[in-house]
Amino acid sequence: MNPSDFWKNFRLGEEIHVSGTFIYNGLRRFHELKKLDFADELFEFLYELSVGLERLLKTAVVLYEHTDKTNQEELEKSLITHNHLDLVARLHKHVELKLGTTHNDLLSLLGTFYKSLRYDRFALTSVYEGKKEAKAIRGLLVKHLQAEFPGEDSLFGTDNDDQYRKFIRRTTLKIAREVYRVIEDRATKINLYTYELRNGSKAESVFLREVDIADEDILWKELLIFFMNVKADTGYLQFLRKTPALEFDPALVSDYLDCFKSDSSKAGVMDELEHHYGEMARDERNERLQRIGVIGAPNVFFDDDDEDIDDTGEGENVKL
Repeated sequence: MNPSDFWKNFRLGEEIHVSGTFIYNGLRRFHELKKLDFADELFEFLYELSVGLERLLKTAVVLYEHTDKTNQEELEKSLITHNHLDLVARLHKHVELKLGTTHNDLLSLLGTFYKSLRYDRFALTSVYEGKKEAKAIRGLLVKHLQAEFPGEDSLFGTDNDDQYRKFIRRTTLKIAREVYRVIEDRATKINLYTYELRNGSKAESVFLREVDIADEDILWKELLIFFMNVKADTGYLQFLRKTPALEFDPALVSDYLDCFKSDSSKAGVMDELEHHYGEMARDERNERLQRIGVIGAPNVFFDDDDEDIDDTGEGENVKL
């Protein structure tokens, strides 16, 4: 395989995984948002999504524009851009992308964010007009969902509704899967496997499984119910049951459950966890941390009976 084909087959294949990871993280971040008011949270969502879709579009552009006669230096310089719609236009010269106004509006918003909005607060003029990320997202939702939002001075802020989550997911996945489709078509035509995705990767979840974070929320809830009700008596379950529970407050169950679905919800509960550990003597705390560290660790095996003892030397057996 010549260097050009190796580059397009393997390095751009890595880029597809990188872009899929950013897109997945962006979708998850928007799903987690309770409000559409806080610049730091919206920034994280917009950044992840803009980078992911930009890198995916650039991968497609290379596959369609690069040939043995291409000026490599000029091509690489032309990719130093953050204009998503310009990249779409370049692709349109070679292949049809079935994207509508909704998808182009989202791409336009992402391009504007990456080019200017993300630097806006470094300018003195930002003192006169803030919350530009929030305004941009609300504008998109108003245009395509006829959403109505409270005034900027509202004490309650803007709730993130499931209708908005579904819209962002649907629009984003349409763009991502359409660009991935033309990548797969082009790679197949030139006998490359750039489109192949690693099983279990975030990219596979985005491009093939059409990830729905709401479905993943169902997964952790079902697993939680399973652990609370399972009657089996395996070594692992015995270990969990014999680990004393900390004295968290039953009245705060709702707050605790939020920790499973949102990173931002963990901060408040972490204060409580630190309090519980601070009440322990050093030896007690170290012993508990060692025991907790076993849970979920790789290459740790729990002996249900003598026949299950690991004799490979590769894993640690835990006996009760």
